[in-house]
Amino acid sequence: MTGNPDNSSDFSESLVAWFLQHGRRYPWRETCDPWFILVSEVMLQQTTIPTVLGRYGEWMRRFPNPAALASVSEQEALRSWEGLGYYRRVRALQAAAKAVVEQYGGTFPRDETALRALPGIGEYTAAAVLSFAFNIPAVLIDANVARVLARLYDDPTPIDTTVGRRVLRRRAEELLHRNNPRAYNSALMELGQTYCTPGAPLCLGCPVRTFCRAKDPTSLPVKKQERTISSLEHWDIWCLTEQGLLLELQPPTARHAGMYRLPQRPREFAETLPHLRDQTYSVTRYKVTRHIHRACVTVVPRASEHFISLSRLEALPLASPDRKIIRALLV
Repeated sequence: MTGNPDNSSDFSESLVAWFLQHGRRYPWRETCDPWFILVSEVMLQQTTIPTVLGRYGEWMRRFPNPAALASVSEQEALRSWEGLGYYRRVRALQAAAKAVVEQYGGTFPRDETALRALPGIGEYTAAAVLSFAFNIPAVLIDANVARVLARLYDDPTPIDTTVGRRVLRRRAEELLHRNNPRAYNSALMELGQTYCTPGAPLCLGCPVRTFCRAKDPTSLPVKKQERTISSLEHWDIWCLTEQGLLLELQPPTARHAGMYRLPQRPREFAETLPHLRDQTYSVTRYKVTRHIHRACVTVVPRASEHFISLSRLEALPLASPDRKIIRALLV
């Protein structure tokens, strides 16, 4: 269906009009508080909307402002994030909260440079805060927006190349609604979530279909390289004594830094022990299989390993797969 997306004003006005009438209602869309916006953006990174909806309200009641998160220990912050995954996000969020409290008295700056100077806040997140909290024109390009723009212009340029990213940004800047960027950016993302979906889009119902040039939208966007899934295995020990359950505190360089996990051992050692069960889970580009073996009570803990009483487990920050398997094995 041939249209004219270059008529940016008409496109933007049409998209905003559709969104204001039909846009989904999310709690982070009901506020202009930059802290609430920032938390939602951080939670939504690599986490589905339904999962975030299940945790957002409770989490915001516990940490209603930067000072609340800045005042707790890292372990408490990690425990509060359990189930959302990618725990480096809450570490960065806590660091940003402390910076806002210490440098700005708890009030967020309205300047892109100042926002990007906060720990863990990059170009996209700063633009989200500017747009959704302060209604300041700022370009937001996520996977949904990139897909919409590639189809809108019928552009086969791979979106994950330097040239592709440059083209996307130029077009996004041209189309940006200057008077209501808050609604426009939400609308563009929602369009990609509801109509211009991966695979087969719902073109007939699309509210801006007359502007779209895509001849074969299912072939777009093009990517230079598809992500591959790799398999990982590790062997863990289960050592439960009167002292408690043996767990390993993860070092600062580990993926789950500051959290506790079942201790790992070399395969050749673990497989000499009784096998309890296996567990599989996915992490970004990896499908992980862990093999759990029962260790005898005479096992010698490493320096990073500690016997934790069962009464402390609920308050302890544990990686989600560990929490799940520990609960199963304690039944």
